[in-house]
Amino acid sequence: MSAGTAPSPTVVAALPQYEIGAQIGHGGMGVVYEGVHRPLGRPVAIKRLPHVLAEDVRMSARFEHEARLLARLDHPHIVPVYDYVQSHGEHLLVIEKLDGGTVWSASTGRGLTPSESCAIALAALSGLHAAHGAGVLHLDVKPKNLLFTAQGALKVADFGISQVVSEGATLVTHGGQVLGTPAYLSPEQALGNPLSPAADVYATATVLYELLSGRLPFESGGGALAVIQRHVHQRPRPLTEVPDPLARVVMRGLERDPQARYRNAETFAVDLAGAAAEVLGPDWLLRAALPVHLAPQVAAASTRPSGRPSVPRETLDIPVRATAVDLPPPARLDGRTLLPAAGLLDRPKPARWFALAAVVAALVAVALPFARPGRDLPVLERDLSRPVVVEDAVAPARLTVTAGGFPLAEVTAVPQSAPAAFELPGAARWIVGGAAVATVEAGDRRTEYSLRPTEHPMISVMGVGGAVLLLFTLAYLESLLRSLRRRQAGAAALVASAPLGFGLGVAVWLLPSVLLRHEPTPLPALVCGVLGAAAAVCTAVATRRAAGPAGR
Repeated sequence: MSAGTAPSPTVVAALPQYEIGAQIGHGGMGVVYEGVHRPLGRPVAIKRLPHVLAEDVRMSARFEHEARLLARLDHPHIVPVYDYVQSHGEHLLVIEKLDGGTVWSASTGRGLTPSESCAIALAALSGLHAAHGAGVLHLDVKPKNLLFTAQGALKVADFGISQVVSEGATLVTHGGQVLGTPAYLSPEQALGNPLSPAADVYATATVLYELLSGRLPFESGGGALAVIQRHVHQRPRPLTEVPDPLARVVMRGLERDPQARYRNAETFAVDLAGAAAEVLGPDWLLRAALPVHLAPQVAAASTRPSGRPSVPRETLDIPVRATAVDLPPPARLDGRTLLPAAGLLDRPKPARWFALAAVVAALVAVALPFARPGRDLPVLERDLSRPVVVEDAVAPARLTVTAGGFPLAEVTAVPQSAPAAFELPGAARWIVGGAAVATVEAGDRRTEYSLRPTEHPMISVMGVGGAVLLLFTLAYLESLLRSLRRRQAGAAALVASAPLGFGLGVAVWLLPSVLLRHEPTPLPALVCGVLGAAAAVCTAVATRRAAGPAGR
């Protein structure tokens, strides 16, 4: 926010009864100057609306009608409109000047307690409900538009401006700048769908979520359009910082479908007041020390007795500081060509064929270890902690143990043992799990056996290694897919899914082979690895297509 810029001569000429001071704020919907009404000596704020209003006759007429509606709104939680002037090519809205700062400055500065946050939301909902009853939607509710008086009362500012300028749709520039604040935007507003009070309910729930948790419901990276994409296509992160009764009310206010959301501000306020009383105690509004004008049913709910507090009393009044998110500045209307954001939002692409391919590859990989029969070899079931005795061989003889084509041990028979006995090295004893191939060479005779330890297959490197590999690859794949669903990862995630899938396929081959005491052979392992890689890549592609790109 910049300050100190002097008003233009046309602004001064349009308001001869006012002494106009320096600029005290600006945003996508106009510039604000401080001023004083000379005859009354009353401090005021003067909002200079975008020049696009003066250039479009139809829009100018609509805003004049809107200004009349706003001037008739007389509510303790709405910034009153004192005057509206169209002169010298300027559109100027004269409103009450509030000196208590904004909810944004309070939440990112000293922080707000849960009681204060809920009281702020009730005050905002009270003002919004009155405006909705008069036929005015706000469509730009955010912490910077919630202002405090010097006495600490909250008032909602900037009613109706966004609705007139954009006709309810979300507008962007060719460069991707968004008119308005995408972090608090309802999905239906982003898509240019018909709007109702539920759009302001969504924005208020987003503000309350941020005040209670110190963070926004969605990730803020990737630019303004990516933020809008998340509001349209994703579910918000759960609100875990407050007890369930309060979190449940806030999350209902954030439902993507307006029909599943609170349809008006007052029903939201009733449930919020009741949940706050249940969680924070029936005296929570007194502790908030914030003057709030409530409808009778909301006031009754706010003092609802609670059988037992949901959180310990000593934690009720700990301030929460919101994180100052570095979002792109809002687009300025002057000299910009604006387009509906709905036309630039990427729609999810069909992903069913990739999902089907992933399922087929995964099923074949899982079935392969069970369907493949083992070789018909004589079985040596032995306790590997002792010498392995082979009745059909006599010393001198040599024993070679392999698993999956990899040699594990090569030993000669214990001298003068009959039948031949072979002492395996310690490492080999712990590696062999379900089965290994034991090749005995005695003279000109060479015989292969299926060597199976008497111990449980999982008490081995092969058994434990297969389980660890399975869990490791599953965990990393799940994390990768979650990033794709949230649009936090791009094409690199598809590449990374291939080796993870290959490892998963090998684990899917190894673990059943160990448990079924099948001989592990390399070719089926390779086939299962390739199938696992194919399943992982197809799943990643399907997830990415369903979620849409990470942003432009």
